[in-house]
Amino acid sequence: MSVESEPATSTRRPAWAKVVDQTRCIGCHACTTACKSENEVPLSVTRTYVKYVDTGTFPQARRSFQVTRCNQCEAPPCVTACPTSAMFKRADGIVDFDKSACIGCKACIAACPYDAIFINPEDHSAEKCNFCAHRLDIGLEPACVVVCPTEALLVGDMNDPTSQVAKIINRDPVAVRRPEKETRPKLYYKGGDQVTLDPLAAQRPAGGLFMWSEQGEVDHGVPAGHPGPWNSSAAAVLSYDMPHRAPWDFRVSLYTWTKSIAAGAYLAPFLLLLTGAITAASPLWMFVAPIVAGVFLALTGAVLIWDLEHPARFHLIFRRPQWRSWLVRGGFIIGGYGAALAAHIGVVLTGGSPPLWLGLAGSALAILTAVYTAFLFGQAKARDMWQNPLLPVHFLVQAFMAGAGAVVLTVLVLPTATGPMGAGAMSAALRFFAMGSAAHALMILGEILMPPPTAHARLAEREMTHGRFRGWFRAGLLGALLGVAAPWLGWIVVPIGLAALLAYEHAYVQAGQSVALS
Repeated sequence: MSVESEPATSTRRPAWAKVVDQTRCIGCHACTTACKSENEVPLSVTRTYVKYVDTGTFPQARRSFQVTRCNQCEAPPCVTACPTSAMFKRADGIVDFDKSACIGCKACIAACPYDAIFINPEDHSAEKCNFCAHRLDIGLEPACVVVCPTEALLVGDMNDPTSQVAKIINRDPVAVRRPEKETRPKLYYKGGDQVTLDPLAAQRPAGGLFMWSEQGEVDHGVPAGHPGPWNSSAAAVLSYDMPHRAPWDFRVSLYTWTKSIAAGAYLAPFLLLLTGAITAASPLWMFVAPIVAGVFLALTGAVLIWDLEHPARFHLIFRRPQWRSWLVRGGFIIGGYGAALAAHIGVVLTGGSPPLWLGLAGSALAILTAVYTAFLFGQAKARDMWQNPLLPVHFLVQAFMAGAGAVVLTVLVLPTATGPMGAGAMSAALRFFAMGSAAHALMILGEILMPPPTAHARLAEREMTHGRFRGWFRAGLLGALLGVAAPWLGWIVVPIGLAALLAYEHAYVQAGQSVALS
């Protein structure tokens, strides 16, 4: 069987699209098994699967199906987020992948609003449905289209008015998933049911029990009995689904914490210098600031590499950078900040005093190091709670707080680090820590008291404040509030406040990934 196409004499490139006719789908899973066979997809992961939702109550009940896969977006966020162009868009519009260039950062998974990308457990690279591009290139239809017994799946050139796909798209009512994400999907559902297209529409079964399976202890996905009301007026329950897990685990939470200390450990002493709390000859500015910042910057890099599925390929971020990715931009920002810290230490070791312009340059790079993660999270279009315009400011506040805390602990351990102005530096650092803690606490309270902009963000926020991550969140908030009293309670609240910051980071990062996307 061959795909619909124009005569061979045409030079116009096709614009491939797929139509899923849900009025014809019988939920047989032939597409899933054919895809696994054709593309050698291992067990536990799928490029395509069929979701079941049961609606109504006996005897007035029905079952709806949804063929779930990559949506082949016109504006694919996975391509924008990928740091090495391992995810790329072909000239014919197909979003494909190059496993040899994948570093396993999972940014594409975090960016995809449709939960269509996964890490292959055998080769540890990201993959997804690519319309069986290798078959289309030789004039054959995708494996799923060939085996569908009811012709519920159609693929064709939507710019060719004679193709069946173009006729359906242009003539019949069709729907796409999550149009508000502005990805312009090219996977169209004819007769699609709202209870399947919207992942929040149907209640999840109690205990994670599904038809033919038990999902067991799945780390992420809206939990059974998730706080309603779900987005449907019908009695709808999800009866068959695949497990959904968060791409970024505790290592990303740890990385945001070490990066805050790395940025703040240079920024806070520079502010102490500008305010007169220490002098330019103070060991705190001369040695401690660049060394502590450099140590935590190295730890940040180590954690980032540790989180990769292909850590040996991390150099590809610099060798074949895809500049729209904030992972790439962040990598070069961190590299520049590390160079500024090395220059600072180099000046000191040669007997000089770091000039003001170097402190300004290093502080500017410290600020960029603190805030770029907010833009990285912003590229995760799948996660509404992270689409916060104040997130860069919040990350900067956290860095200021963490840096002031690092100064306090340094002065405590090395009392000679501040020179003759030790008492004044300690007092000023405790005030800085209190100010940072107060700003951090206010921003937390502002985020949770403001009405969330979407149902997805509301569910994620509720999971953070009242769900599985409430203990981490409450510890983080209480620690921030306690840090406000640092000028009166002294250094003892600083390690508590820094540990609380890590707890909050963990709650925020993990809860942001807790809502089902498909």
